Amino acid sequence: MRAVISGYYGKGNGGDEALLMSLLQMLPSQIEPLVLSGNPRKTYEQYGVQTCHNRSGFAILEALRTSDVLIWGGGSLMQDVTSLASPIYYAGLMALAQQKGLKTIAWAQGIGPLNNPFTRWVTRQVLLGCTAISVRDYKSAELLSKWHLNPLIAPDPVWGLTAKSVSGLADLPAPKVAVNLRSHPLLTPQRLKILTQALIDFQKATQTCLLLLPFQASQDLNIARSIAKQLPGSYKIIQLENPRELKGVFRGVEMTIGMRLHSLIMAASEECKCFALSYDPKVNYLMEEIEIPGWELAKLPTDPNIISTAWLEYFANGEPLLKDRIQSLTDRAFMHQDILKKLISK
Repeated sequence: MRAVISGYYGKGNGGDEALLMSLLQMLPSQIEPLVLSGNPRKTYEQYGVQTCHNRSGFAILEALRTSDVLIWGGGSLMQDVTSLASPIYYAGLMALAQQKGLKTIAWAQGIGPLNNPFTRWVTRQVLLGCTAISVRDYKSAELLSKWHLNPLIAPDPVWGLTAKSVSGLADLPAPKVAVNLRSHPLLTPQRLKILTQALIDFQKATQTCLLLLPFQASQDLNIARSIAKQLPGSYKIIQLENPRELKGVFRGVEMTIGMRLHSLIMAASEECKCFALSYDPKVNYLMEEIEIPGWELAKLPTDPNIISTAWLEYFANGEPLLKDRIQSLTDRAFMHQDILKKLISK
């Protein structure tokens, strides 16, 4: 059986690459994957799977002609906050696969926000035609239930991704605190300035080594560099392409201050205390689900001292997730594998 896997791959986004690796980790051996990627050569070199370019119409048609299944491979593919183009592309691809008689699976999805009536309609139409659906948060499940769909709901698959230790990390001074910020309209220059000052004050008070982690270089690296040059203490900017190693960074890290969803999931799953800076409802859902502190960026305090004081309090007295809770989330994340196994049992 051959499966075309579609997602935001080959763009250098650590979270989406981790979703792809999680999917490949869970995919039954009887299913041969072909991954649509923005950088097919890189995806082939990294995962050793067949690839084709995600914008090559002829190659995609040929891939669908010779395949049995199309899988939306995790993440927030169907949302129209970033752009209208993304949900229309992914919906169009799924509709085409359904028209050609392929089984279609929406796998580990975070559906929404869908503010545009057209994107909401087209998402509903293609989901109604799916062989199976799994979602990663209760809000997505609530939306689908209004459309009379009953998806499997389980934690994000990256909870179940096997981490890999990163060489040289143990040589950095302890304690370590990881920081992940990304470019976003809500992270205005003024808010970045406030957060940078809070990080400076926090580092002075704790003498921590700050690990600045760009999950997507095109959006995160310049921010990491701008923070780094102002820090009074030790730091390291860590760029990793291997999702297992990216998750492994959080081993031995005391605390993570993160914007990106998967920076928080990876950190929490490696027994690291997490403090969220939310730019998106999906981060809010995670904060609620695993009860981690944080602020929505739109409501960020304007006084750096308030922020650094909150970080200091949590650094000193906060607790990571209990091992039993982490194990439960990890085990439940593998529920997403169930709908993949059903493909080969029919």
